[in-house]
Amino acid sequence: MLLVAALTACQGRKEQEEPAMDMQQAGQRAEALLDGTMEAIHPSVKWVYGTPSETPCSTGLNRPTGTTTVFRSRNILTLVSEQRRGELLEQVRRYWEQQGARDFSVFSDKDVPRIRATTSDGFSVVLQVGDIGNVFVRAGAGCVADSAMTYPAETPGTLGGPKKEELTPREHSDFWSSGEVRRSSTS
Repeated sequence: MLLVAALTACQGRKEQEEPAMDMQQAGQRAEALLDGTMEAIHPSVKWVYGTPSETPCSTGLNRPTGTTTVFRSRNILTLVSEQRRGELLEQVRRYWEQQGARDFSVFSDKDVPRIRATTSDGFSVVLQVGDIGNVFVRAGAGCVADSAMTYPAETPGTLGGPKKEELTPREHSDFWSSGEVRRSSTS
């Protein structure tokens, strides 16, 4: 009886360790999460692709596991005033919640607030305000199977993409850049 229990436990652990998707699939899923997030923001904001991140996973002894953590991002170029940051975070939180995200973590710092959650399929999603007022959104999954990857054409640091990532917000919005506390009637 103990042998059966031990074998079952080992098989369960082995199944958990095997990635459910590869890097290409994880990249595509992250892109879909980010596209949906950008579409959920009203009024809409101007954005660009951020630099992707791939970090090889390793054992505790720095041995490769054949898996990689994959993140994609979007940088919002619309100026979001300090007074509008809460509205932006709330719109994104509601959208992620509607998509089945859970385990929300909110860092309510006045200057660099952020919200983080986990989707039902295990992706991390983060919206954060940087120290220069820049806003970025990231989505990704940890330790997916190694594979070749493709990227959207305008992705920084990739073939055909810009050499440098754009971080500084510069586009004015009557709503998002406003210092007014009340909500715009056009949103």
